[in-house]
Amino acid sequence: MSKRLDTDDRRRYFIVGSVILEIVTPVFRQRLVKDYKGKGLGCLQDFINSKPVIHILFHLRHTNIKCCVDTTNCRNRRKLPLNYSQWDLLYTENPGPPKHHCHCLYTTNNVKLDDLDITLASLILLNCCNLTHNEETLIKELREFKNNYLSHNTKGAISEKEYQTLWNDLMTRVLQLDPSKQDDFIRIQNRPLDDSLCNKYFVCLLDIHKKLEEISDKLSSTADILTAMNINNGQSNVELFTKLEEILQYVRWQSSKVKTDRQVIKQQHKIQSYKLGQSIFTLHHQTDLTSVGDGDWRGVLDIVMSDDGRLVMCLPLERRLLICNTDGSQVDSIDIQGMPWCVTPVNNSTVAVTLWCSKCIEVYDINNKLKLKSISPPGMWRWSGITTINNKIVVDCDKRLHIIDHQTGKVVKTIQTDCDPYRFQGCGDRLFYCDNKKKKLYWYSYTDDTHHTLTLPSTPRRMTTVKEKHYTTKPVKSIY
Repeated sequence: MSKRLDTDDRRRYFIVGSVILEIVTPVFRQRLVKDYKGKGLGCLQDFINSKPVIHILFHLRHTNIKCCVDTTNCRNRRKLPLNYSQWDLLYTENPGPPKHHCHCLYTTNNVKLDDLDITLASLILLNCCNLTHNEETLIKELREFKNNYLSHNTKGAISEKEYQTLWNDLMTRVLQLDPSKQDDFIRIQNRPLDDSLCNKYFVCLLDIHKKLEEISDKLSSTADILTAMNINNGQSNVELFTKLEEILQYVRWQSSKVKTDRQVIKQQHKIQSYKLGQSIFTLHHQTDLTSVGDGDWRGVLDIVMSDDGRLVMCLPLERRLLICNTDGSQVDSIDIQGMPWCVTPVNNSTVAVTLWCSKCIEVYDINNKLKLKSISPPGMWRWSGITTINNKIVVDCDKRLHIIDHQTGKVVKTIQTDCDPYRFQGCGDRLFYCDNKKKKLYWYSYTDDTHHTLTLPSTPRRMTTVKEKHYTTKPVKSIY
């Protein structure tokens, strides 16, 4: 029971962290874009490089300084909310006269919107942008949610009681800023725990830089006090200073390491490109399926692997689904009233199937061999393919894709496409599909509702997506 609770607490942390990184942060960034475009500036870099913004942010990082220009707007703050890491991300100091320290010495770096996390984006919004009173309140509250529940959460877990209150508060405030994010909340709330992604989000959300700077400042202050006291304790005094210096060096190194780790995480999110003909696959496992069924695999029309590793195959000529483990054991089947055409896993116990010459989706419990329901989406083709995205079913229609909640049977979103989608495949929050007439591969991002295109050298035939430590499938004699 304890392990189950730990997993649930971790999943709740993952859900809340996903909302902060995938919904709240982009909303903050888009509000920033709206502000600087309203001021006639073309990009974030122009905005950050404008003199008023440099001046404001300069005094959020530096204290007890009177600038040589625009002195009436100089501010001497007791607390400095902008940390060194954030300042160094935004600006570079140019050479100037000795002992001259002013915002006029700084120019902006090549800063992109994606470089701004929720903390930095909110800091710029609250201090440099024209916000309504309601917007200002909502941004502060959302930032506080992140600070209170994630920034110092070293366990990476959120209890059920905390989650129940937090989720409603979080959703209410975000939707006041951007009502279009309702579907995104539903998508993320139904998301299963992804340990690898959760670990990456944990590093991004933990406010390590701030803590390390606080430790460094306190240690430096302690060293200064000891120096001023000029304690004459001989060897013990030397040892104390040596130990303090070692700790300071470690803190500085750790801060640098965290920054590097976050850069690595950012790079990992980018799509890695390969050269044509480059060998990128190795044989992980091979299963001989000749002992399963009648040995004739020409009738296998589609085959998928569920999250628990079981194989589910469409046998339209035999009007059944065949189920087995990857080693060919525990063979089972489900009789179908029709010819199964395409199949996709919904979760460990459920698959969704389209039928030959039918405009409906059938959902089956493969553990109990039960038909759970039949869904008839509007405009669905008679020979529709099927896949899943964020635990939702996807089928194709005339130049559009329907995303369907398998529990309610309702269409939760319709995606317009430039072509009749062919051989589409879901992976995470992305959909891939082809346009055979133009030799194009499209991929659609559910998170930011955007389409991307790649022109291929030849006509695509079939595709699959490969998750780490998962298999690719080939519907012939063996599975690779």
